[in-house]
Amino acid sequence: MKILVCISSVPDTTSKINFTADKSAFDKNGIQWVINPLDEFALTKAVKLQESQGATVTVINVGDTATEPVIRKALAIGANDAVRVNLDPKDSYSTAKEIAAVAQNGGYDLILCGKESIDYNGGSVPGMVAQLLNQPFVNASVGLDVNGAEATAVREIEGGKETISVKLPAVIAGQKGLVDEKDLIIPNMRGIMSARTKPLQVVEPTSSEVKVQGVSYDSVPPRAAVKLVSPDNLDELVRLLHEEAKVI
Repeated sequence: MKILVCISSVPDTTSKINFTADKSAFDKNGIQWVINPLDEFALTKAVKLQESQGATVTVINVGDTATEPVIRKALAIGANDAVRVNLDPKDSYSTAKEIAAVAQNGGYDLILCGKESIDYNGGSVPGMVAQLLNQPFVNASVGLDVNGAEATAVREIEGGKETISVKLPAVIAGQKGLVDEKDLIIPNMRGIMSARTKPLQVVEPTSSEVKVQGVSYDSVPPRAAVKLVSPDNLDELVRLLHEEAKVI
């Protein structure tokens, strides 16, 4: 079985987010980059299938050379090889199109990814990949079993869980719960050393077509200072809640 795992390089959640002076782009200066956490759940699941079923795991990233440290970490976690599409992604469609092109040529049985990336939270790439490949798609999966040419996925729905059976090849987008958090793999020294020699293929993009273009970005307004009100001054409390907080 051949598994393709899609990974994004995203800012660490502790990073301070800033934008350029003209608010036209994200300012990457001083940012620590990590594997998108939801993609890491998918990668860990793929490595478990590698161990239990002898699957071959390939990771794919659409990005420039700056994403290669993140790709190497994915290799250290356990992927066999990697593909980087040499394109700075501008929208979900261009990203999905490049992933689909690599998947089409690679003949993968299963494509795993996180349901969304934590930077833009678009959540549209997995579905687009499935549509472009004309393959079954299960989103927000919290459980996955593979038996021969069939996969059984569990996803959360309102009030419960739904179990879905699909024929392979298929695209599965996972979220927290696809594997237990305690099972997420922290690369050891052996994995880090072996990742240096694992194949990382760089391919040029098939197209530069972009369907959505970001216009401008704004930071979240800073929180107002806390106002302390004496417990004896209920009239002032009511006024502040009504006129400033506007909650009553």
